[in-house]
Amino acid sequence: MEMKITYHGHSCVQLTTEAGKSLVIDPFLRGNELAVAKPEDIQVDAILLTHAHMDHILDAEPISKANNAPIVANVELATYLSWKELQTIGMNLGGTVDLGFAKAKMVQAFHSSGITLADEQRIIYGGMPGGYVVHIDGKTILHAGDTALFGDMKLIGDRHDIDVAFIPIGDHFTMGPDDALQAAEWYGAKLVIPVHYNSFPVIRQDAQHYVSQLETKGLAGKVLQPGESLDI
Repeated sequence: MEMKITYHGHSCVQLTTEAGKSLVIDPFLRGNELAVAKPEDIQVDAILLTHAHMDHILDAEPISKANNAPIVANVELATYLSWKELQTIGMNLGGTVDLGFAKAKMVQAFHSSGITLADEQRIIYGGMPGGYVVHIDGKTILHAGDTALFGDMKLIGDRHDIDVAFIPIGDHFTMGPDDALQAAEWYGAKLVIPVHYNSFPVIRQDAQHYVSQLETKGLAGKVLQPGESLDI
């Protein structure tokens, strides 16, 4: 049984089952000049959001409306989006949502989370940030979310047999390549794909070098370009 992973740039990842069911995590396309896809290109059955920052939620609304797809997020962010007349499923850290074709468990990430309303000079609290362990088509996929390095990554790795881990390497707003290397060791995934880099000047990184560093530690990594897919 094979499923398809598509990387849409930044932290946006789409998972599609062999039967054609699909979910997208952190859709940020219009604001990312490296993205190949547009919101109207994305066909999914569910949307997962790791936290409330605009570079992770920007295109959740149009994709949700076009696909009649629920948005899964922490309760505060889900409530905020429900006020926009969007379908939402509010959850919290440690909880699992059953989407029918996939189960998504929200796990810890160390970051911040809020919605900035620049015109009002106001920031709305966006709930706790997280990542997801997604069980789909017999595979276990980790999306670490935006995060710093923390010791319980090892606990997540010990408790889940992770096939693919999406790990941020951009630095400045998240951990950089050195910390992401340690994170990869602790998660223990069969394959690591770096995310959250190169979208803005301040997070420019050499993803291929990161993958080569993984290989020196006996870990497998792969760089996906925006729009590129991988069957696993």
